[in-house]
Amino acid sequence: MTRQQVKQVVVPAGLTLPFILITICFPLWGFANDITNPMVSSFKTILLTPNWQSALVQMAFYGGYFAMAFPAALFIKRFSYKSGILMGLGLYAVGGLLFIPASFLGVFAPFILAYFILTCGLSFLETSANPYILSMGPESTATQRLNLAQAFNPLGSLLGMYTAKHFILDRINPAEFEDRAQLAVTDPGAYQAMTNADLSIIRNPYVVLGIVIMVFFVIIAFVRMPKPGQEHKIHFMDSIRRLLRRKRYTEGVIAQFFYVGAQILCWTFIIQYGESIGLTKTQAQGYNMVAMVLFVSNRFIATALMRYIRPGRLLMYYGIFAVTCTVGAMVLPGKAGLISLVGISAGMSLMFPTIYGIALKGVGEDSKFGAAGLIMSIVGGSVLPPLQALVFDLGGPGYNDISILGMNEVRISFVIPLICLLIVTLYGRRTELVHDRDEG
Repeated sequence: MTRQQVKQVVVPAGLTLPFILITICFPLWGFANDITNPMVSSFKTILLTPNWQSALVQMAFYGGYFAMAFPAALFIKRFSYKSGILMGLGLYAVGGLLFIPASFLGVFAPFILAYFILTCGLSFLETSANPYILSMGPESTATQRLNLAQAFNPLGSLLGMYTAKHFILDRINPAEFEDRAQLAVTDPGAYQAMTNADLSIIRNPYVVLGIVIMVFFVIIAFVRMPKPGQEHKIHFMDSIRRLLRRKRYTEGVIAQFFYVGAQILCWTFIIQYGESIGLTKTQAQGYNMVAMVLFVSNRFIATALMRYIRPGRLLMYYGIFAVTCTVGAMVLPGKAGLISLVGISAGMSLMFPTIYGIALKGVGEDSKFGAAGLIMSIVGGSVLPPLQALVFDLGGPGYNDISILGMNEVRISFVIPLICLLIVTLYGRRTELVHDRDEG
């Protein structure tokens, strides 16, 4: 084997088992993300909340990422990647099991707490797993390796969507918001019984998930994992200063914030988009699953293309496609607009791992804190959904209360992910034209 061929190895043979086990974590958090997205609409209907309040599900969910990213990085720096992954799995399991008391209490706040704790665990997992995967081989193939591992994340997302569709949305009472609101006035006892039954349906998949995570926790605990270049000395401020001086990194954090926001907006509000053109929640979730199939397939395609096209340039190309589809979702009528919304997922498919790999290129031992900053940027998925939901509420609680240039409030609201995806596309262009040239 030549020197050049050694550099092109994606996963060295001796690290195959650790790579597989850590890669399994990727679909585990993908499941949590995409069983949760449809719950925004479900909690609105079941608990009679306005759009902005039901969107707090996403604020709690992605707020956990923000709150725990740097504590996770400090924990990993002090101990090991494996310890960070075990801590993440433990918090993940606790959050899932907290759905048991939350469903019995029958109010919104305990669910928000359960989501927050669950995603504190996901923050540990992602802060650990992403840089761990980057470290499992030569730097020349690090972004390709992370794209490969991240390609399995949407498989968990698809399973989460399937579970949400068939084990939650199909089983909760079909009574709509207005009917439940009337029942709450005319027969509070019947309304409470309906609410309790529906909340128990939401609870069960999360409890099963918590048990599965506990089993995987035990497996990881007993498998020996490598400690690539781990150091116990913590120089937090020195690392932060070095990272802040790297435009490739700081712009990557900004791009990741807006990418995650765009992803969550497009996947969460596809339900409301479908309802605005006359589909049921279950039918709209079917389109969400198609979007995820596109996302999965294009992530594998992007991983292969990265052998021939530089990451920054490929990010720019995919970004242009996603922006075009977003415009289509805003201006095209009926199902044509919905199909354009589905198509955005193909463009978004490579964005998270590619931004991640580009931003962390060359940061060396600062990768633990660099990873934390990129995971904190996932807070974009917390901040932006309530903003888009406020646009939904313009004119009233429905989805067709106003019209501007032939667009209802749902279509108008997609200007927010449009701006997000334009920023990501710009980062790809700057990587190609500025960052790579400055370092090459």
